[in-house]
Amino acid sequence: MKSSLQTLDKIIKTLFIPYSGLLSVIFGVMILSFPIGLYVMYNSDIGKEINYQYPINGLDLFVGGIGYKVPFSFEMGDAFVVTWTIFLILFTISYFGPEDSLLKTLSNTMSRGWQSFRGNAMANMMAWFSILILFSVIIDSVQQMFGIKIDFPTSTNDLIRFFQLGISPLTEETGFRVLLIGVPLFLMYSHSASWKTFFKSLWRPAKYLGISDYKKSMVLIITIGLLFGVAHIISGTPWSPGKVTQAAMAGVIIGWVYVRYGLAPAILIHWATNYFLFSYLFFISSLGQSTAITDSSNPFSNTLEIILVGTGIIATTIKILERVKTRKVPTEQNL
Repeated sequence: MKSSLQTLDKIIKTLFIPYSGLLSVIFGVMILSFPIGLYVMYNSDIGKEINYQYPINGLDLFVGGIGYKVPFSFEMGDAFVVTWTIFLILFTISYFGPEDSLLKTLSNTMSRGWQSFRGNAMANMMAWFSILILFSVIIDSVQQMFGIKIDFPTSTNDLIRFFQLGISPLTEETGFRVLLIGVPLFLMYSHSASWKTFFKSLWRPAKYLGISDYKKSMVLIITIGLLFGVAHIISGTPWSPGKVTQAAMAGVIIGWVYVRYGLAPAILIHWATNYFLFSYLFFISSLGQSTAITDSSNPFSNTLEIILVGTGIIATTIKILERVKTRKVPTEQNL
């Protein structure tokens, strides 16, 4: 038994070498997406006849798949820079905590293994984001074998589409994760009726509600995840029906990250699937290297997908091995 645990440790430590390197690359590309997104919004010509001064009449919010329009007008560029700033703040918070910085976390992986990741929101966000991309590619590939394609929502203008993709992580995570998961979990687990406990639990449910058994939480997470998937094909400007499975899977992963690690990494995973990926696609499109935003066959996109899928494979493997290791340890102690 002891030799098998040592073998698992060696395999996990070996996997952490390329894994840490890949996470560093992903982190660097994510940082670069912040100025690239600003360029796309304020300097590119993807909007053609409109620019960042385009007036938006009403903000679309989604609660449980039901859309609500908040009646006030604003310029697209103003709203974009506000959400951009919020994402940058969440990105910074996640880099430095809640316990260790990302740099310290990655440097400790060889000695402490996966345990070190629990102290940094950014590391967990990138890990689960890569797993989400891995399963998204698998789902899309399987569905295409049966003739089921995932088509983008129809949009008359690429700049408006980029704006909508940019703000939806905030509006959708508030409507689905905070209101439909965070609030019910507070009612289920909280032993205090104070407002301070309420808002702290919405920020990091597992920590501030003392959740250790996740069975009840997973039922809620999966339910809201399925609702999240269905909402993508029935609300607002819908995707094609093939999106429901992919979005439901993403909803479950983001829901788990929200409960286990907090709101910041959950929002950032959604940010990564929207703003991060599409800022590069729109940027490449604006340079004339891609004929359409749906065309991700350019060299950069292909390379980024390979990196993300590879990282997702390693992350999934490490998590499985860590799970096996955790089960073996109590068994050894009882011998």
